[in-house]
Amino acid sequence: MKSSLFFLHTDARILDLIRKGDEEALVMLYDANYRPILAYVTRNHGTEDDAEDLLQESLVVLWERVRSGQFEYAAKLSTFVYGTVKNMWSRRLAKMRKEIPTEIDPDEHSDGALSALDDLIETEQAKMVRDALEKIGEQCKKLLMLFYWEELSMEEIAAQMGFANAATAKAKKYQCKKALEKVLKGVME
Repeated sequence: MKSSLFFLHTDARILDLIRKGDEEALVMLYDANYRPILAYVTRNHGTEDDAEDLLQESLVVLWERVRSGQFEYAAKLSTFVYGTVKNMWSRRLAKMRKEIPTEIDPDEHSDGALSALDDLIETEQAKMVRDALEKIGEQCKKLLMLFYWEELSMEEIAAQMGFANAATAKAKKYQCKKALEKVLKGVME
């Protein structure tokens, strides 16, 4: 009985931190859920990166629901996070199955090089990404540039940008990536 009260106390504390906007809650949730999520995703044909992305996505879902008042505490937070990851991973696997190419692309050269049309499309996409980066804010732009272009580790990014730790940097990277995707989606529509 004592252990269930401990979880209730910890969950209540985390929920309170989220309501206050304290990102320490994300760190606590990330640390507490990383191993089970990694085990689940890798057992189901995923990678460590997939597990990290899904965990971050589920934490953002929880964060947004709690902050908007839409979250109802019906089970431990770890149960919510695990269930959210399972649902997202199932949808992602189903989507990947549908996207497996069934025939060879006629626009691809036999040596694997891109055609002129593909090269033009790639150039246009790069321009769209540069323009979208300008719209998501300086902090997000810097964080994404450090991660994707300079290939810094989360620890290095946390130190350079003044975040509490690598887990906070990962959560912020996920939020910035989602903001970038939202801007890009708006451009493409």
